[in-house]
Amino acid sequence: MTFTEILFYVFSAILVISSIGVITARNPVHSALFLVFAFFNSAVLWLLMDAEFLAIVLVLVYVGAVMVLFLFVVMMLDINVAQMRAGFTKFAPLGIVVALIVIAEIGSVVWLKSSAIDAAALGASSGVAAPAAAEGYSNTQALGELLYTQYLYPLELASVLLLVAIVAAISLTMHKRTGQKVQDINAQVAVNAKDRIRIVKMVTEKE
Repeated sequence: MTFTEILFYVFSAILVISSIGVITARNPVHSALFLVFAFFNSAVLWLLMDAEFLAIVLVLVYVGAVMVLFLFVVMMLDINVAQMRAGFTKFAPLGIVVALIVIAEIGSVVWLKSSAIDAAALGASSGVAAPAAAEGYSNTQALGELLYTQYLYPLELASVLLLVAIVAAISLTMHKRTGQKVQDINAQVAVNAKDRIRIVKMVTEKE
């Protein structure tokens, strides 16, 4: 067993443990921190597979931006954990069914070796070693050429879906609520000085 394989199994085991910690932690902040740890281990696995661009993107985008946003939202919201866990048993059967479906899908990909998956991508599980990269090979260039040629339409479809999600999130958060106090910037700018101060002349009574 080579040193690279030892690193792969070590970081894979840590990734599985941290993933279990995400769904078993009682505190939402701890779950988010476990997820950050899982992302770091996933980035190391990408580096071991010579996919340095995906590893850097995983750290910068997900850990540096998305998870920080999640932490801010979780820490700012006043979440009643006891109230959230009160209805856990009510939705447990549905969760078990969804989990079994996900496990079946993963099993069909890993063990049945679906024809849609390239054999090189399953080299670690099938025992087939991936071919060595040629001299001057650039993972970023290869990924860009593949995305904008063979997978151009799925990329555009994903971009449109993300745009629709962004517009929907903005529209849901920016709608007017009853009793909400908002600032009217145009009215503030249009105010004159004489409208702000009114001088009143008071007549004093002589004793």
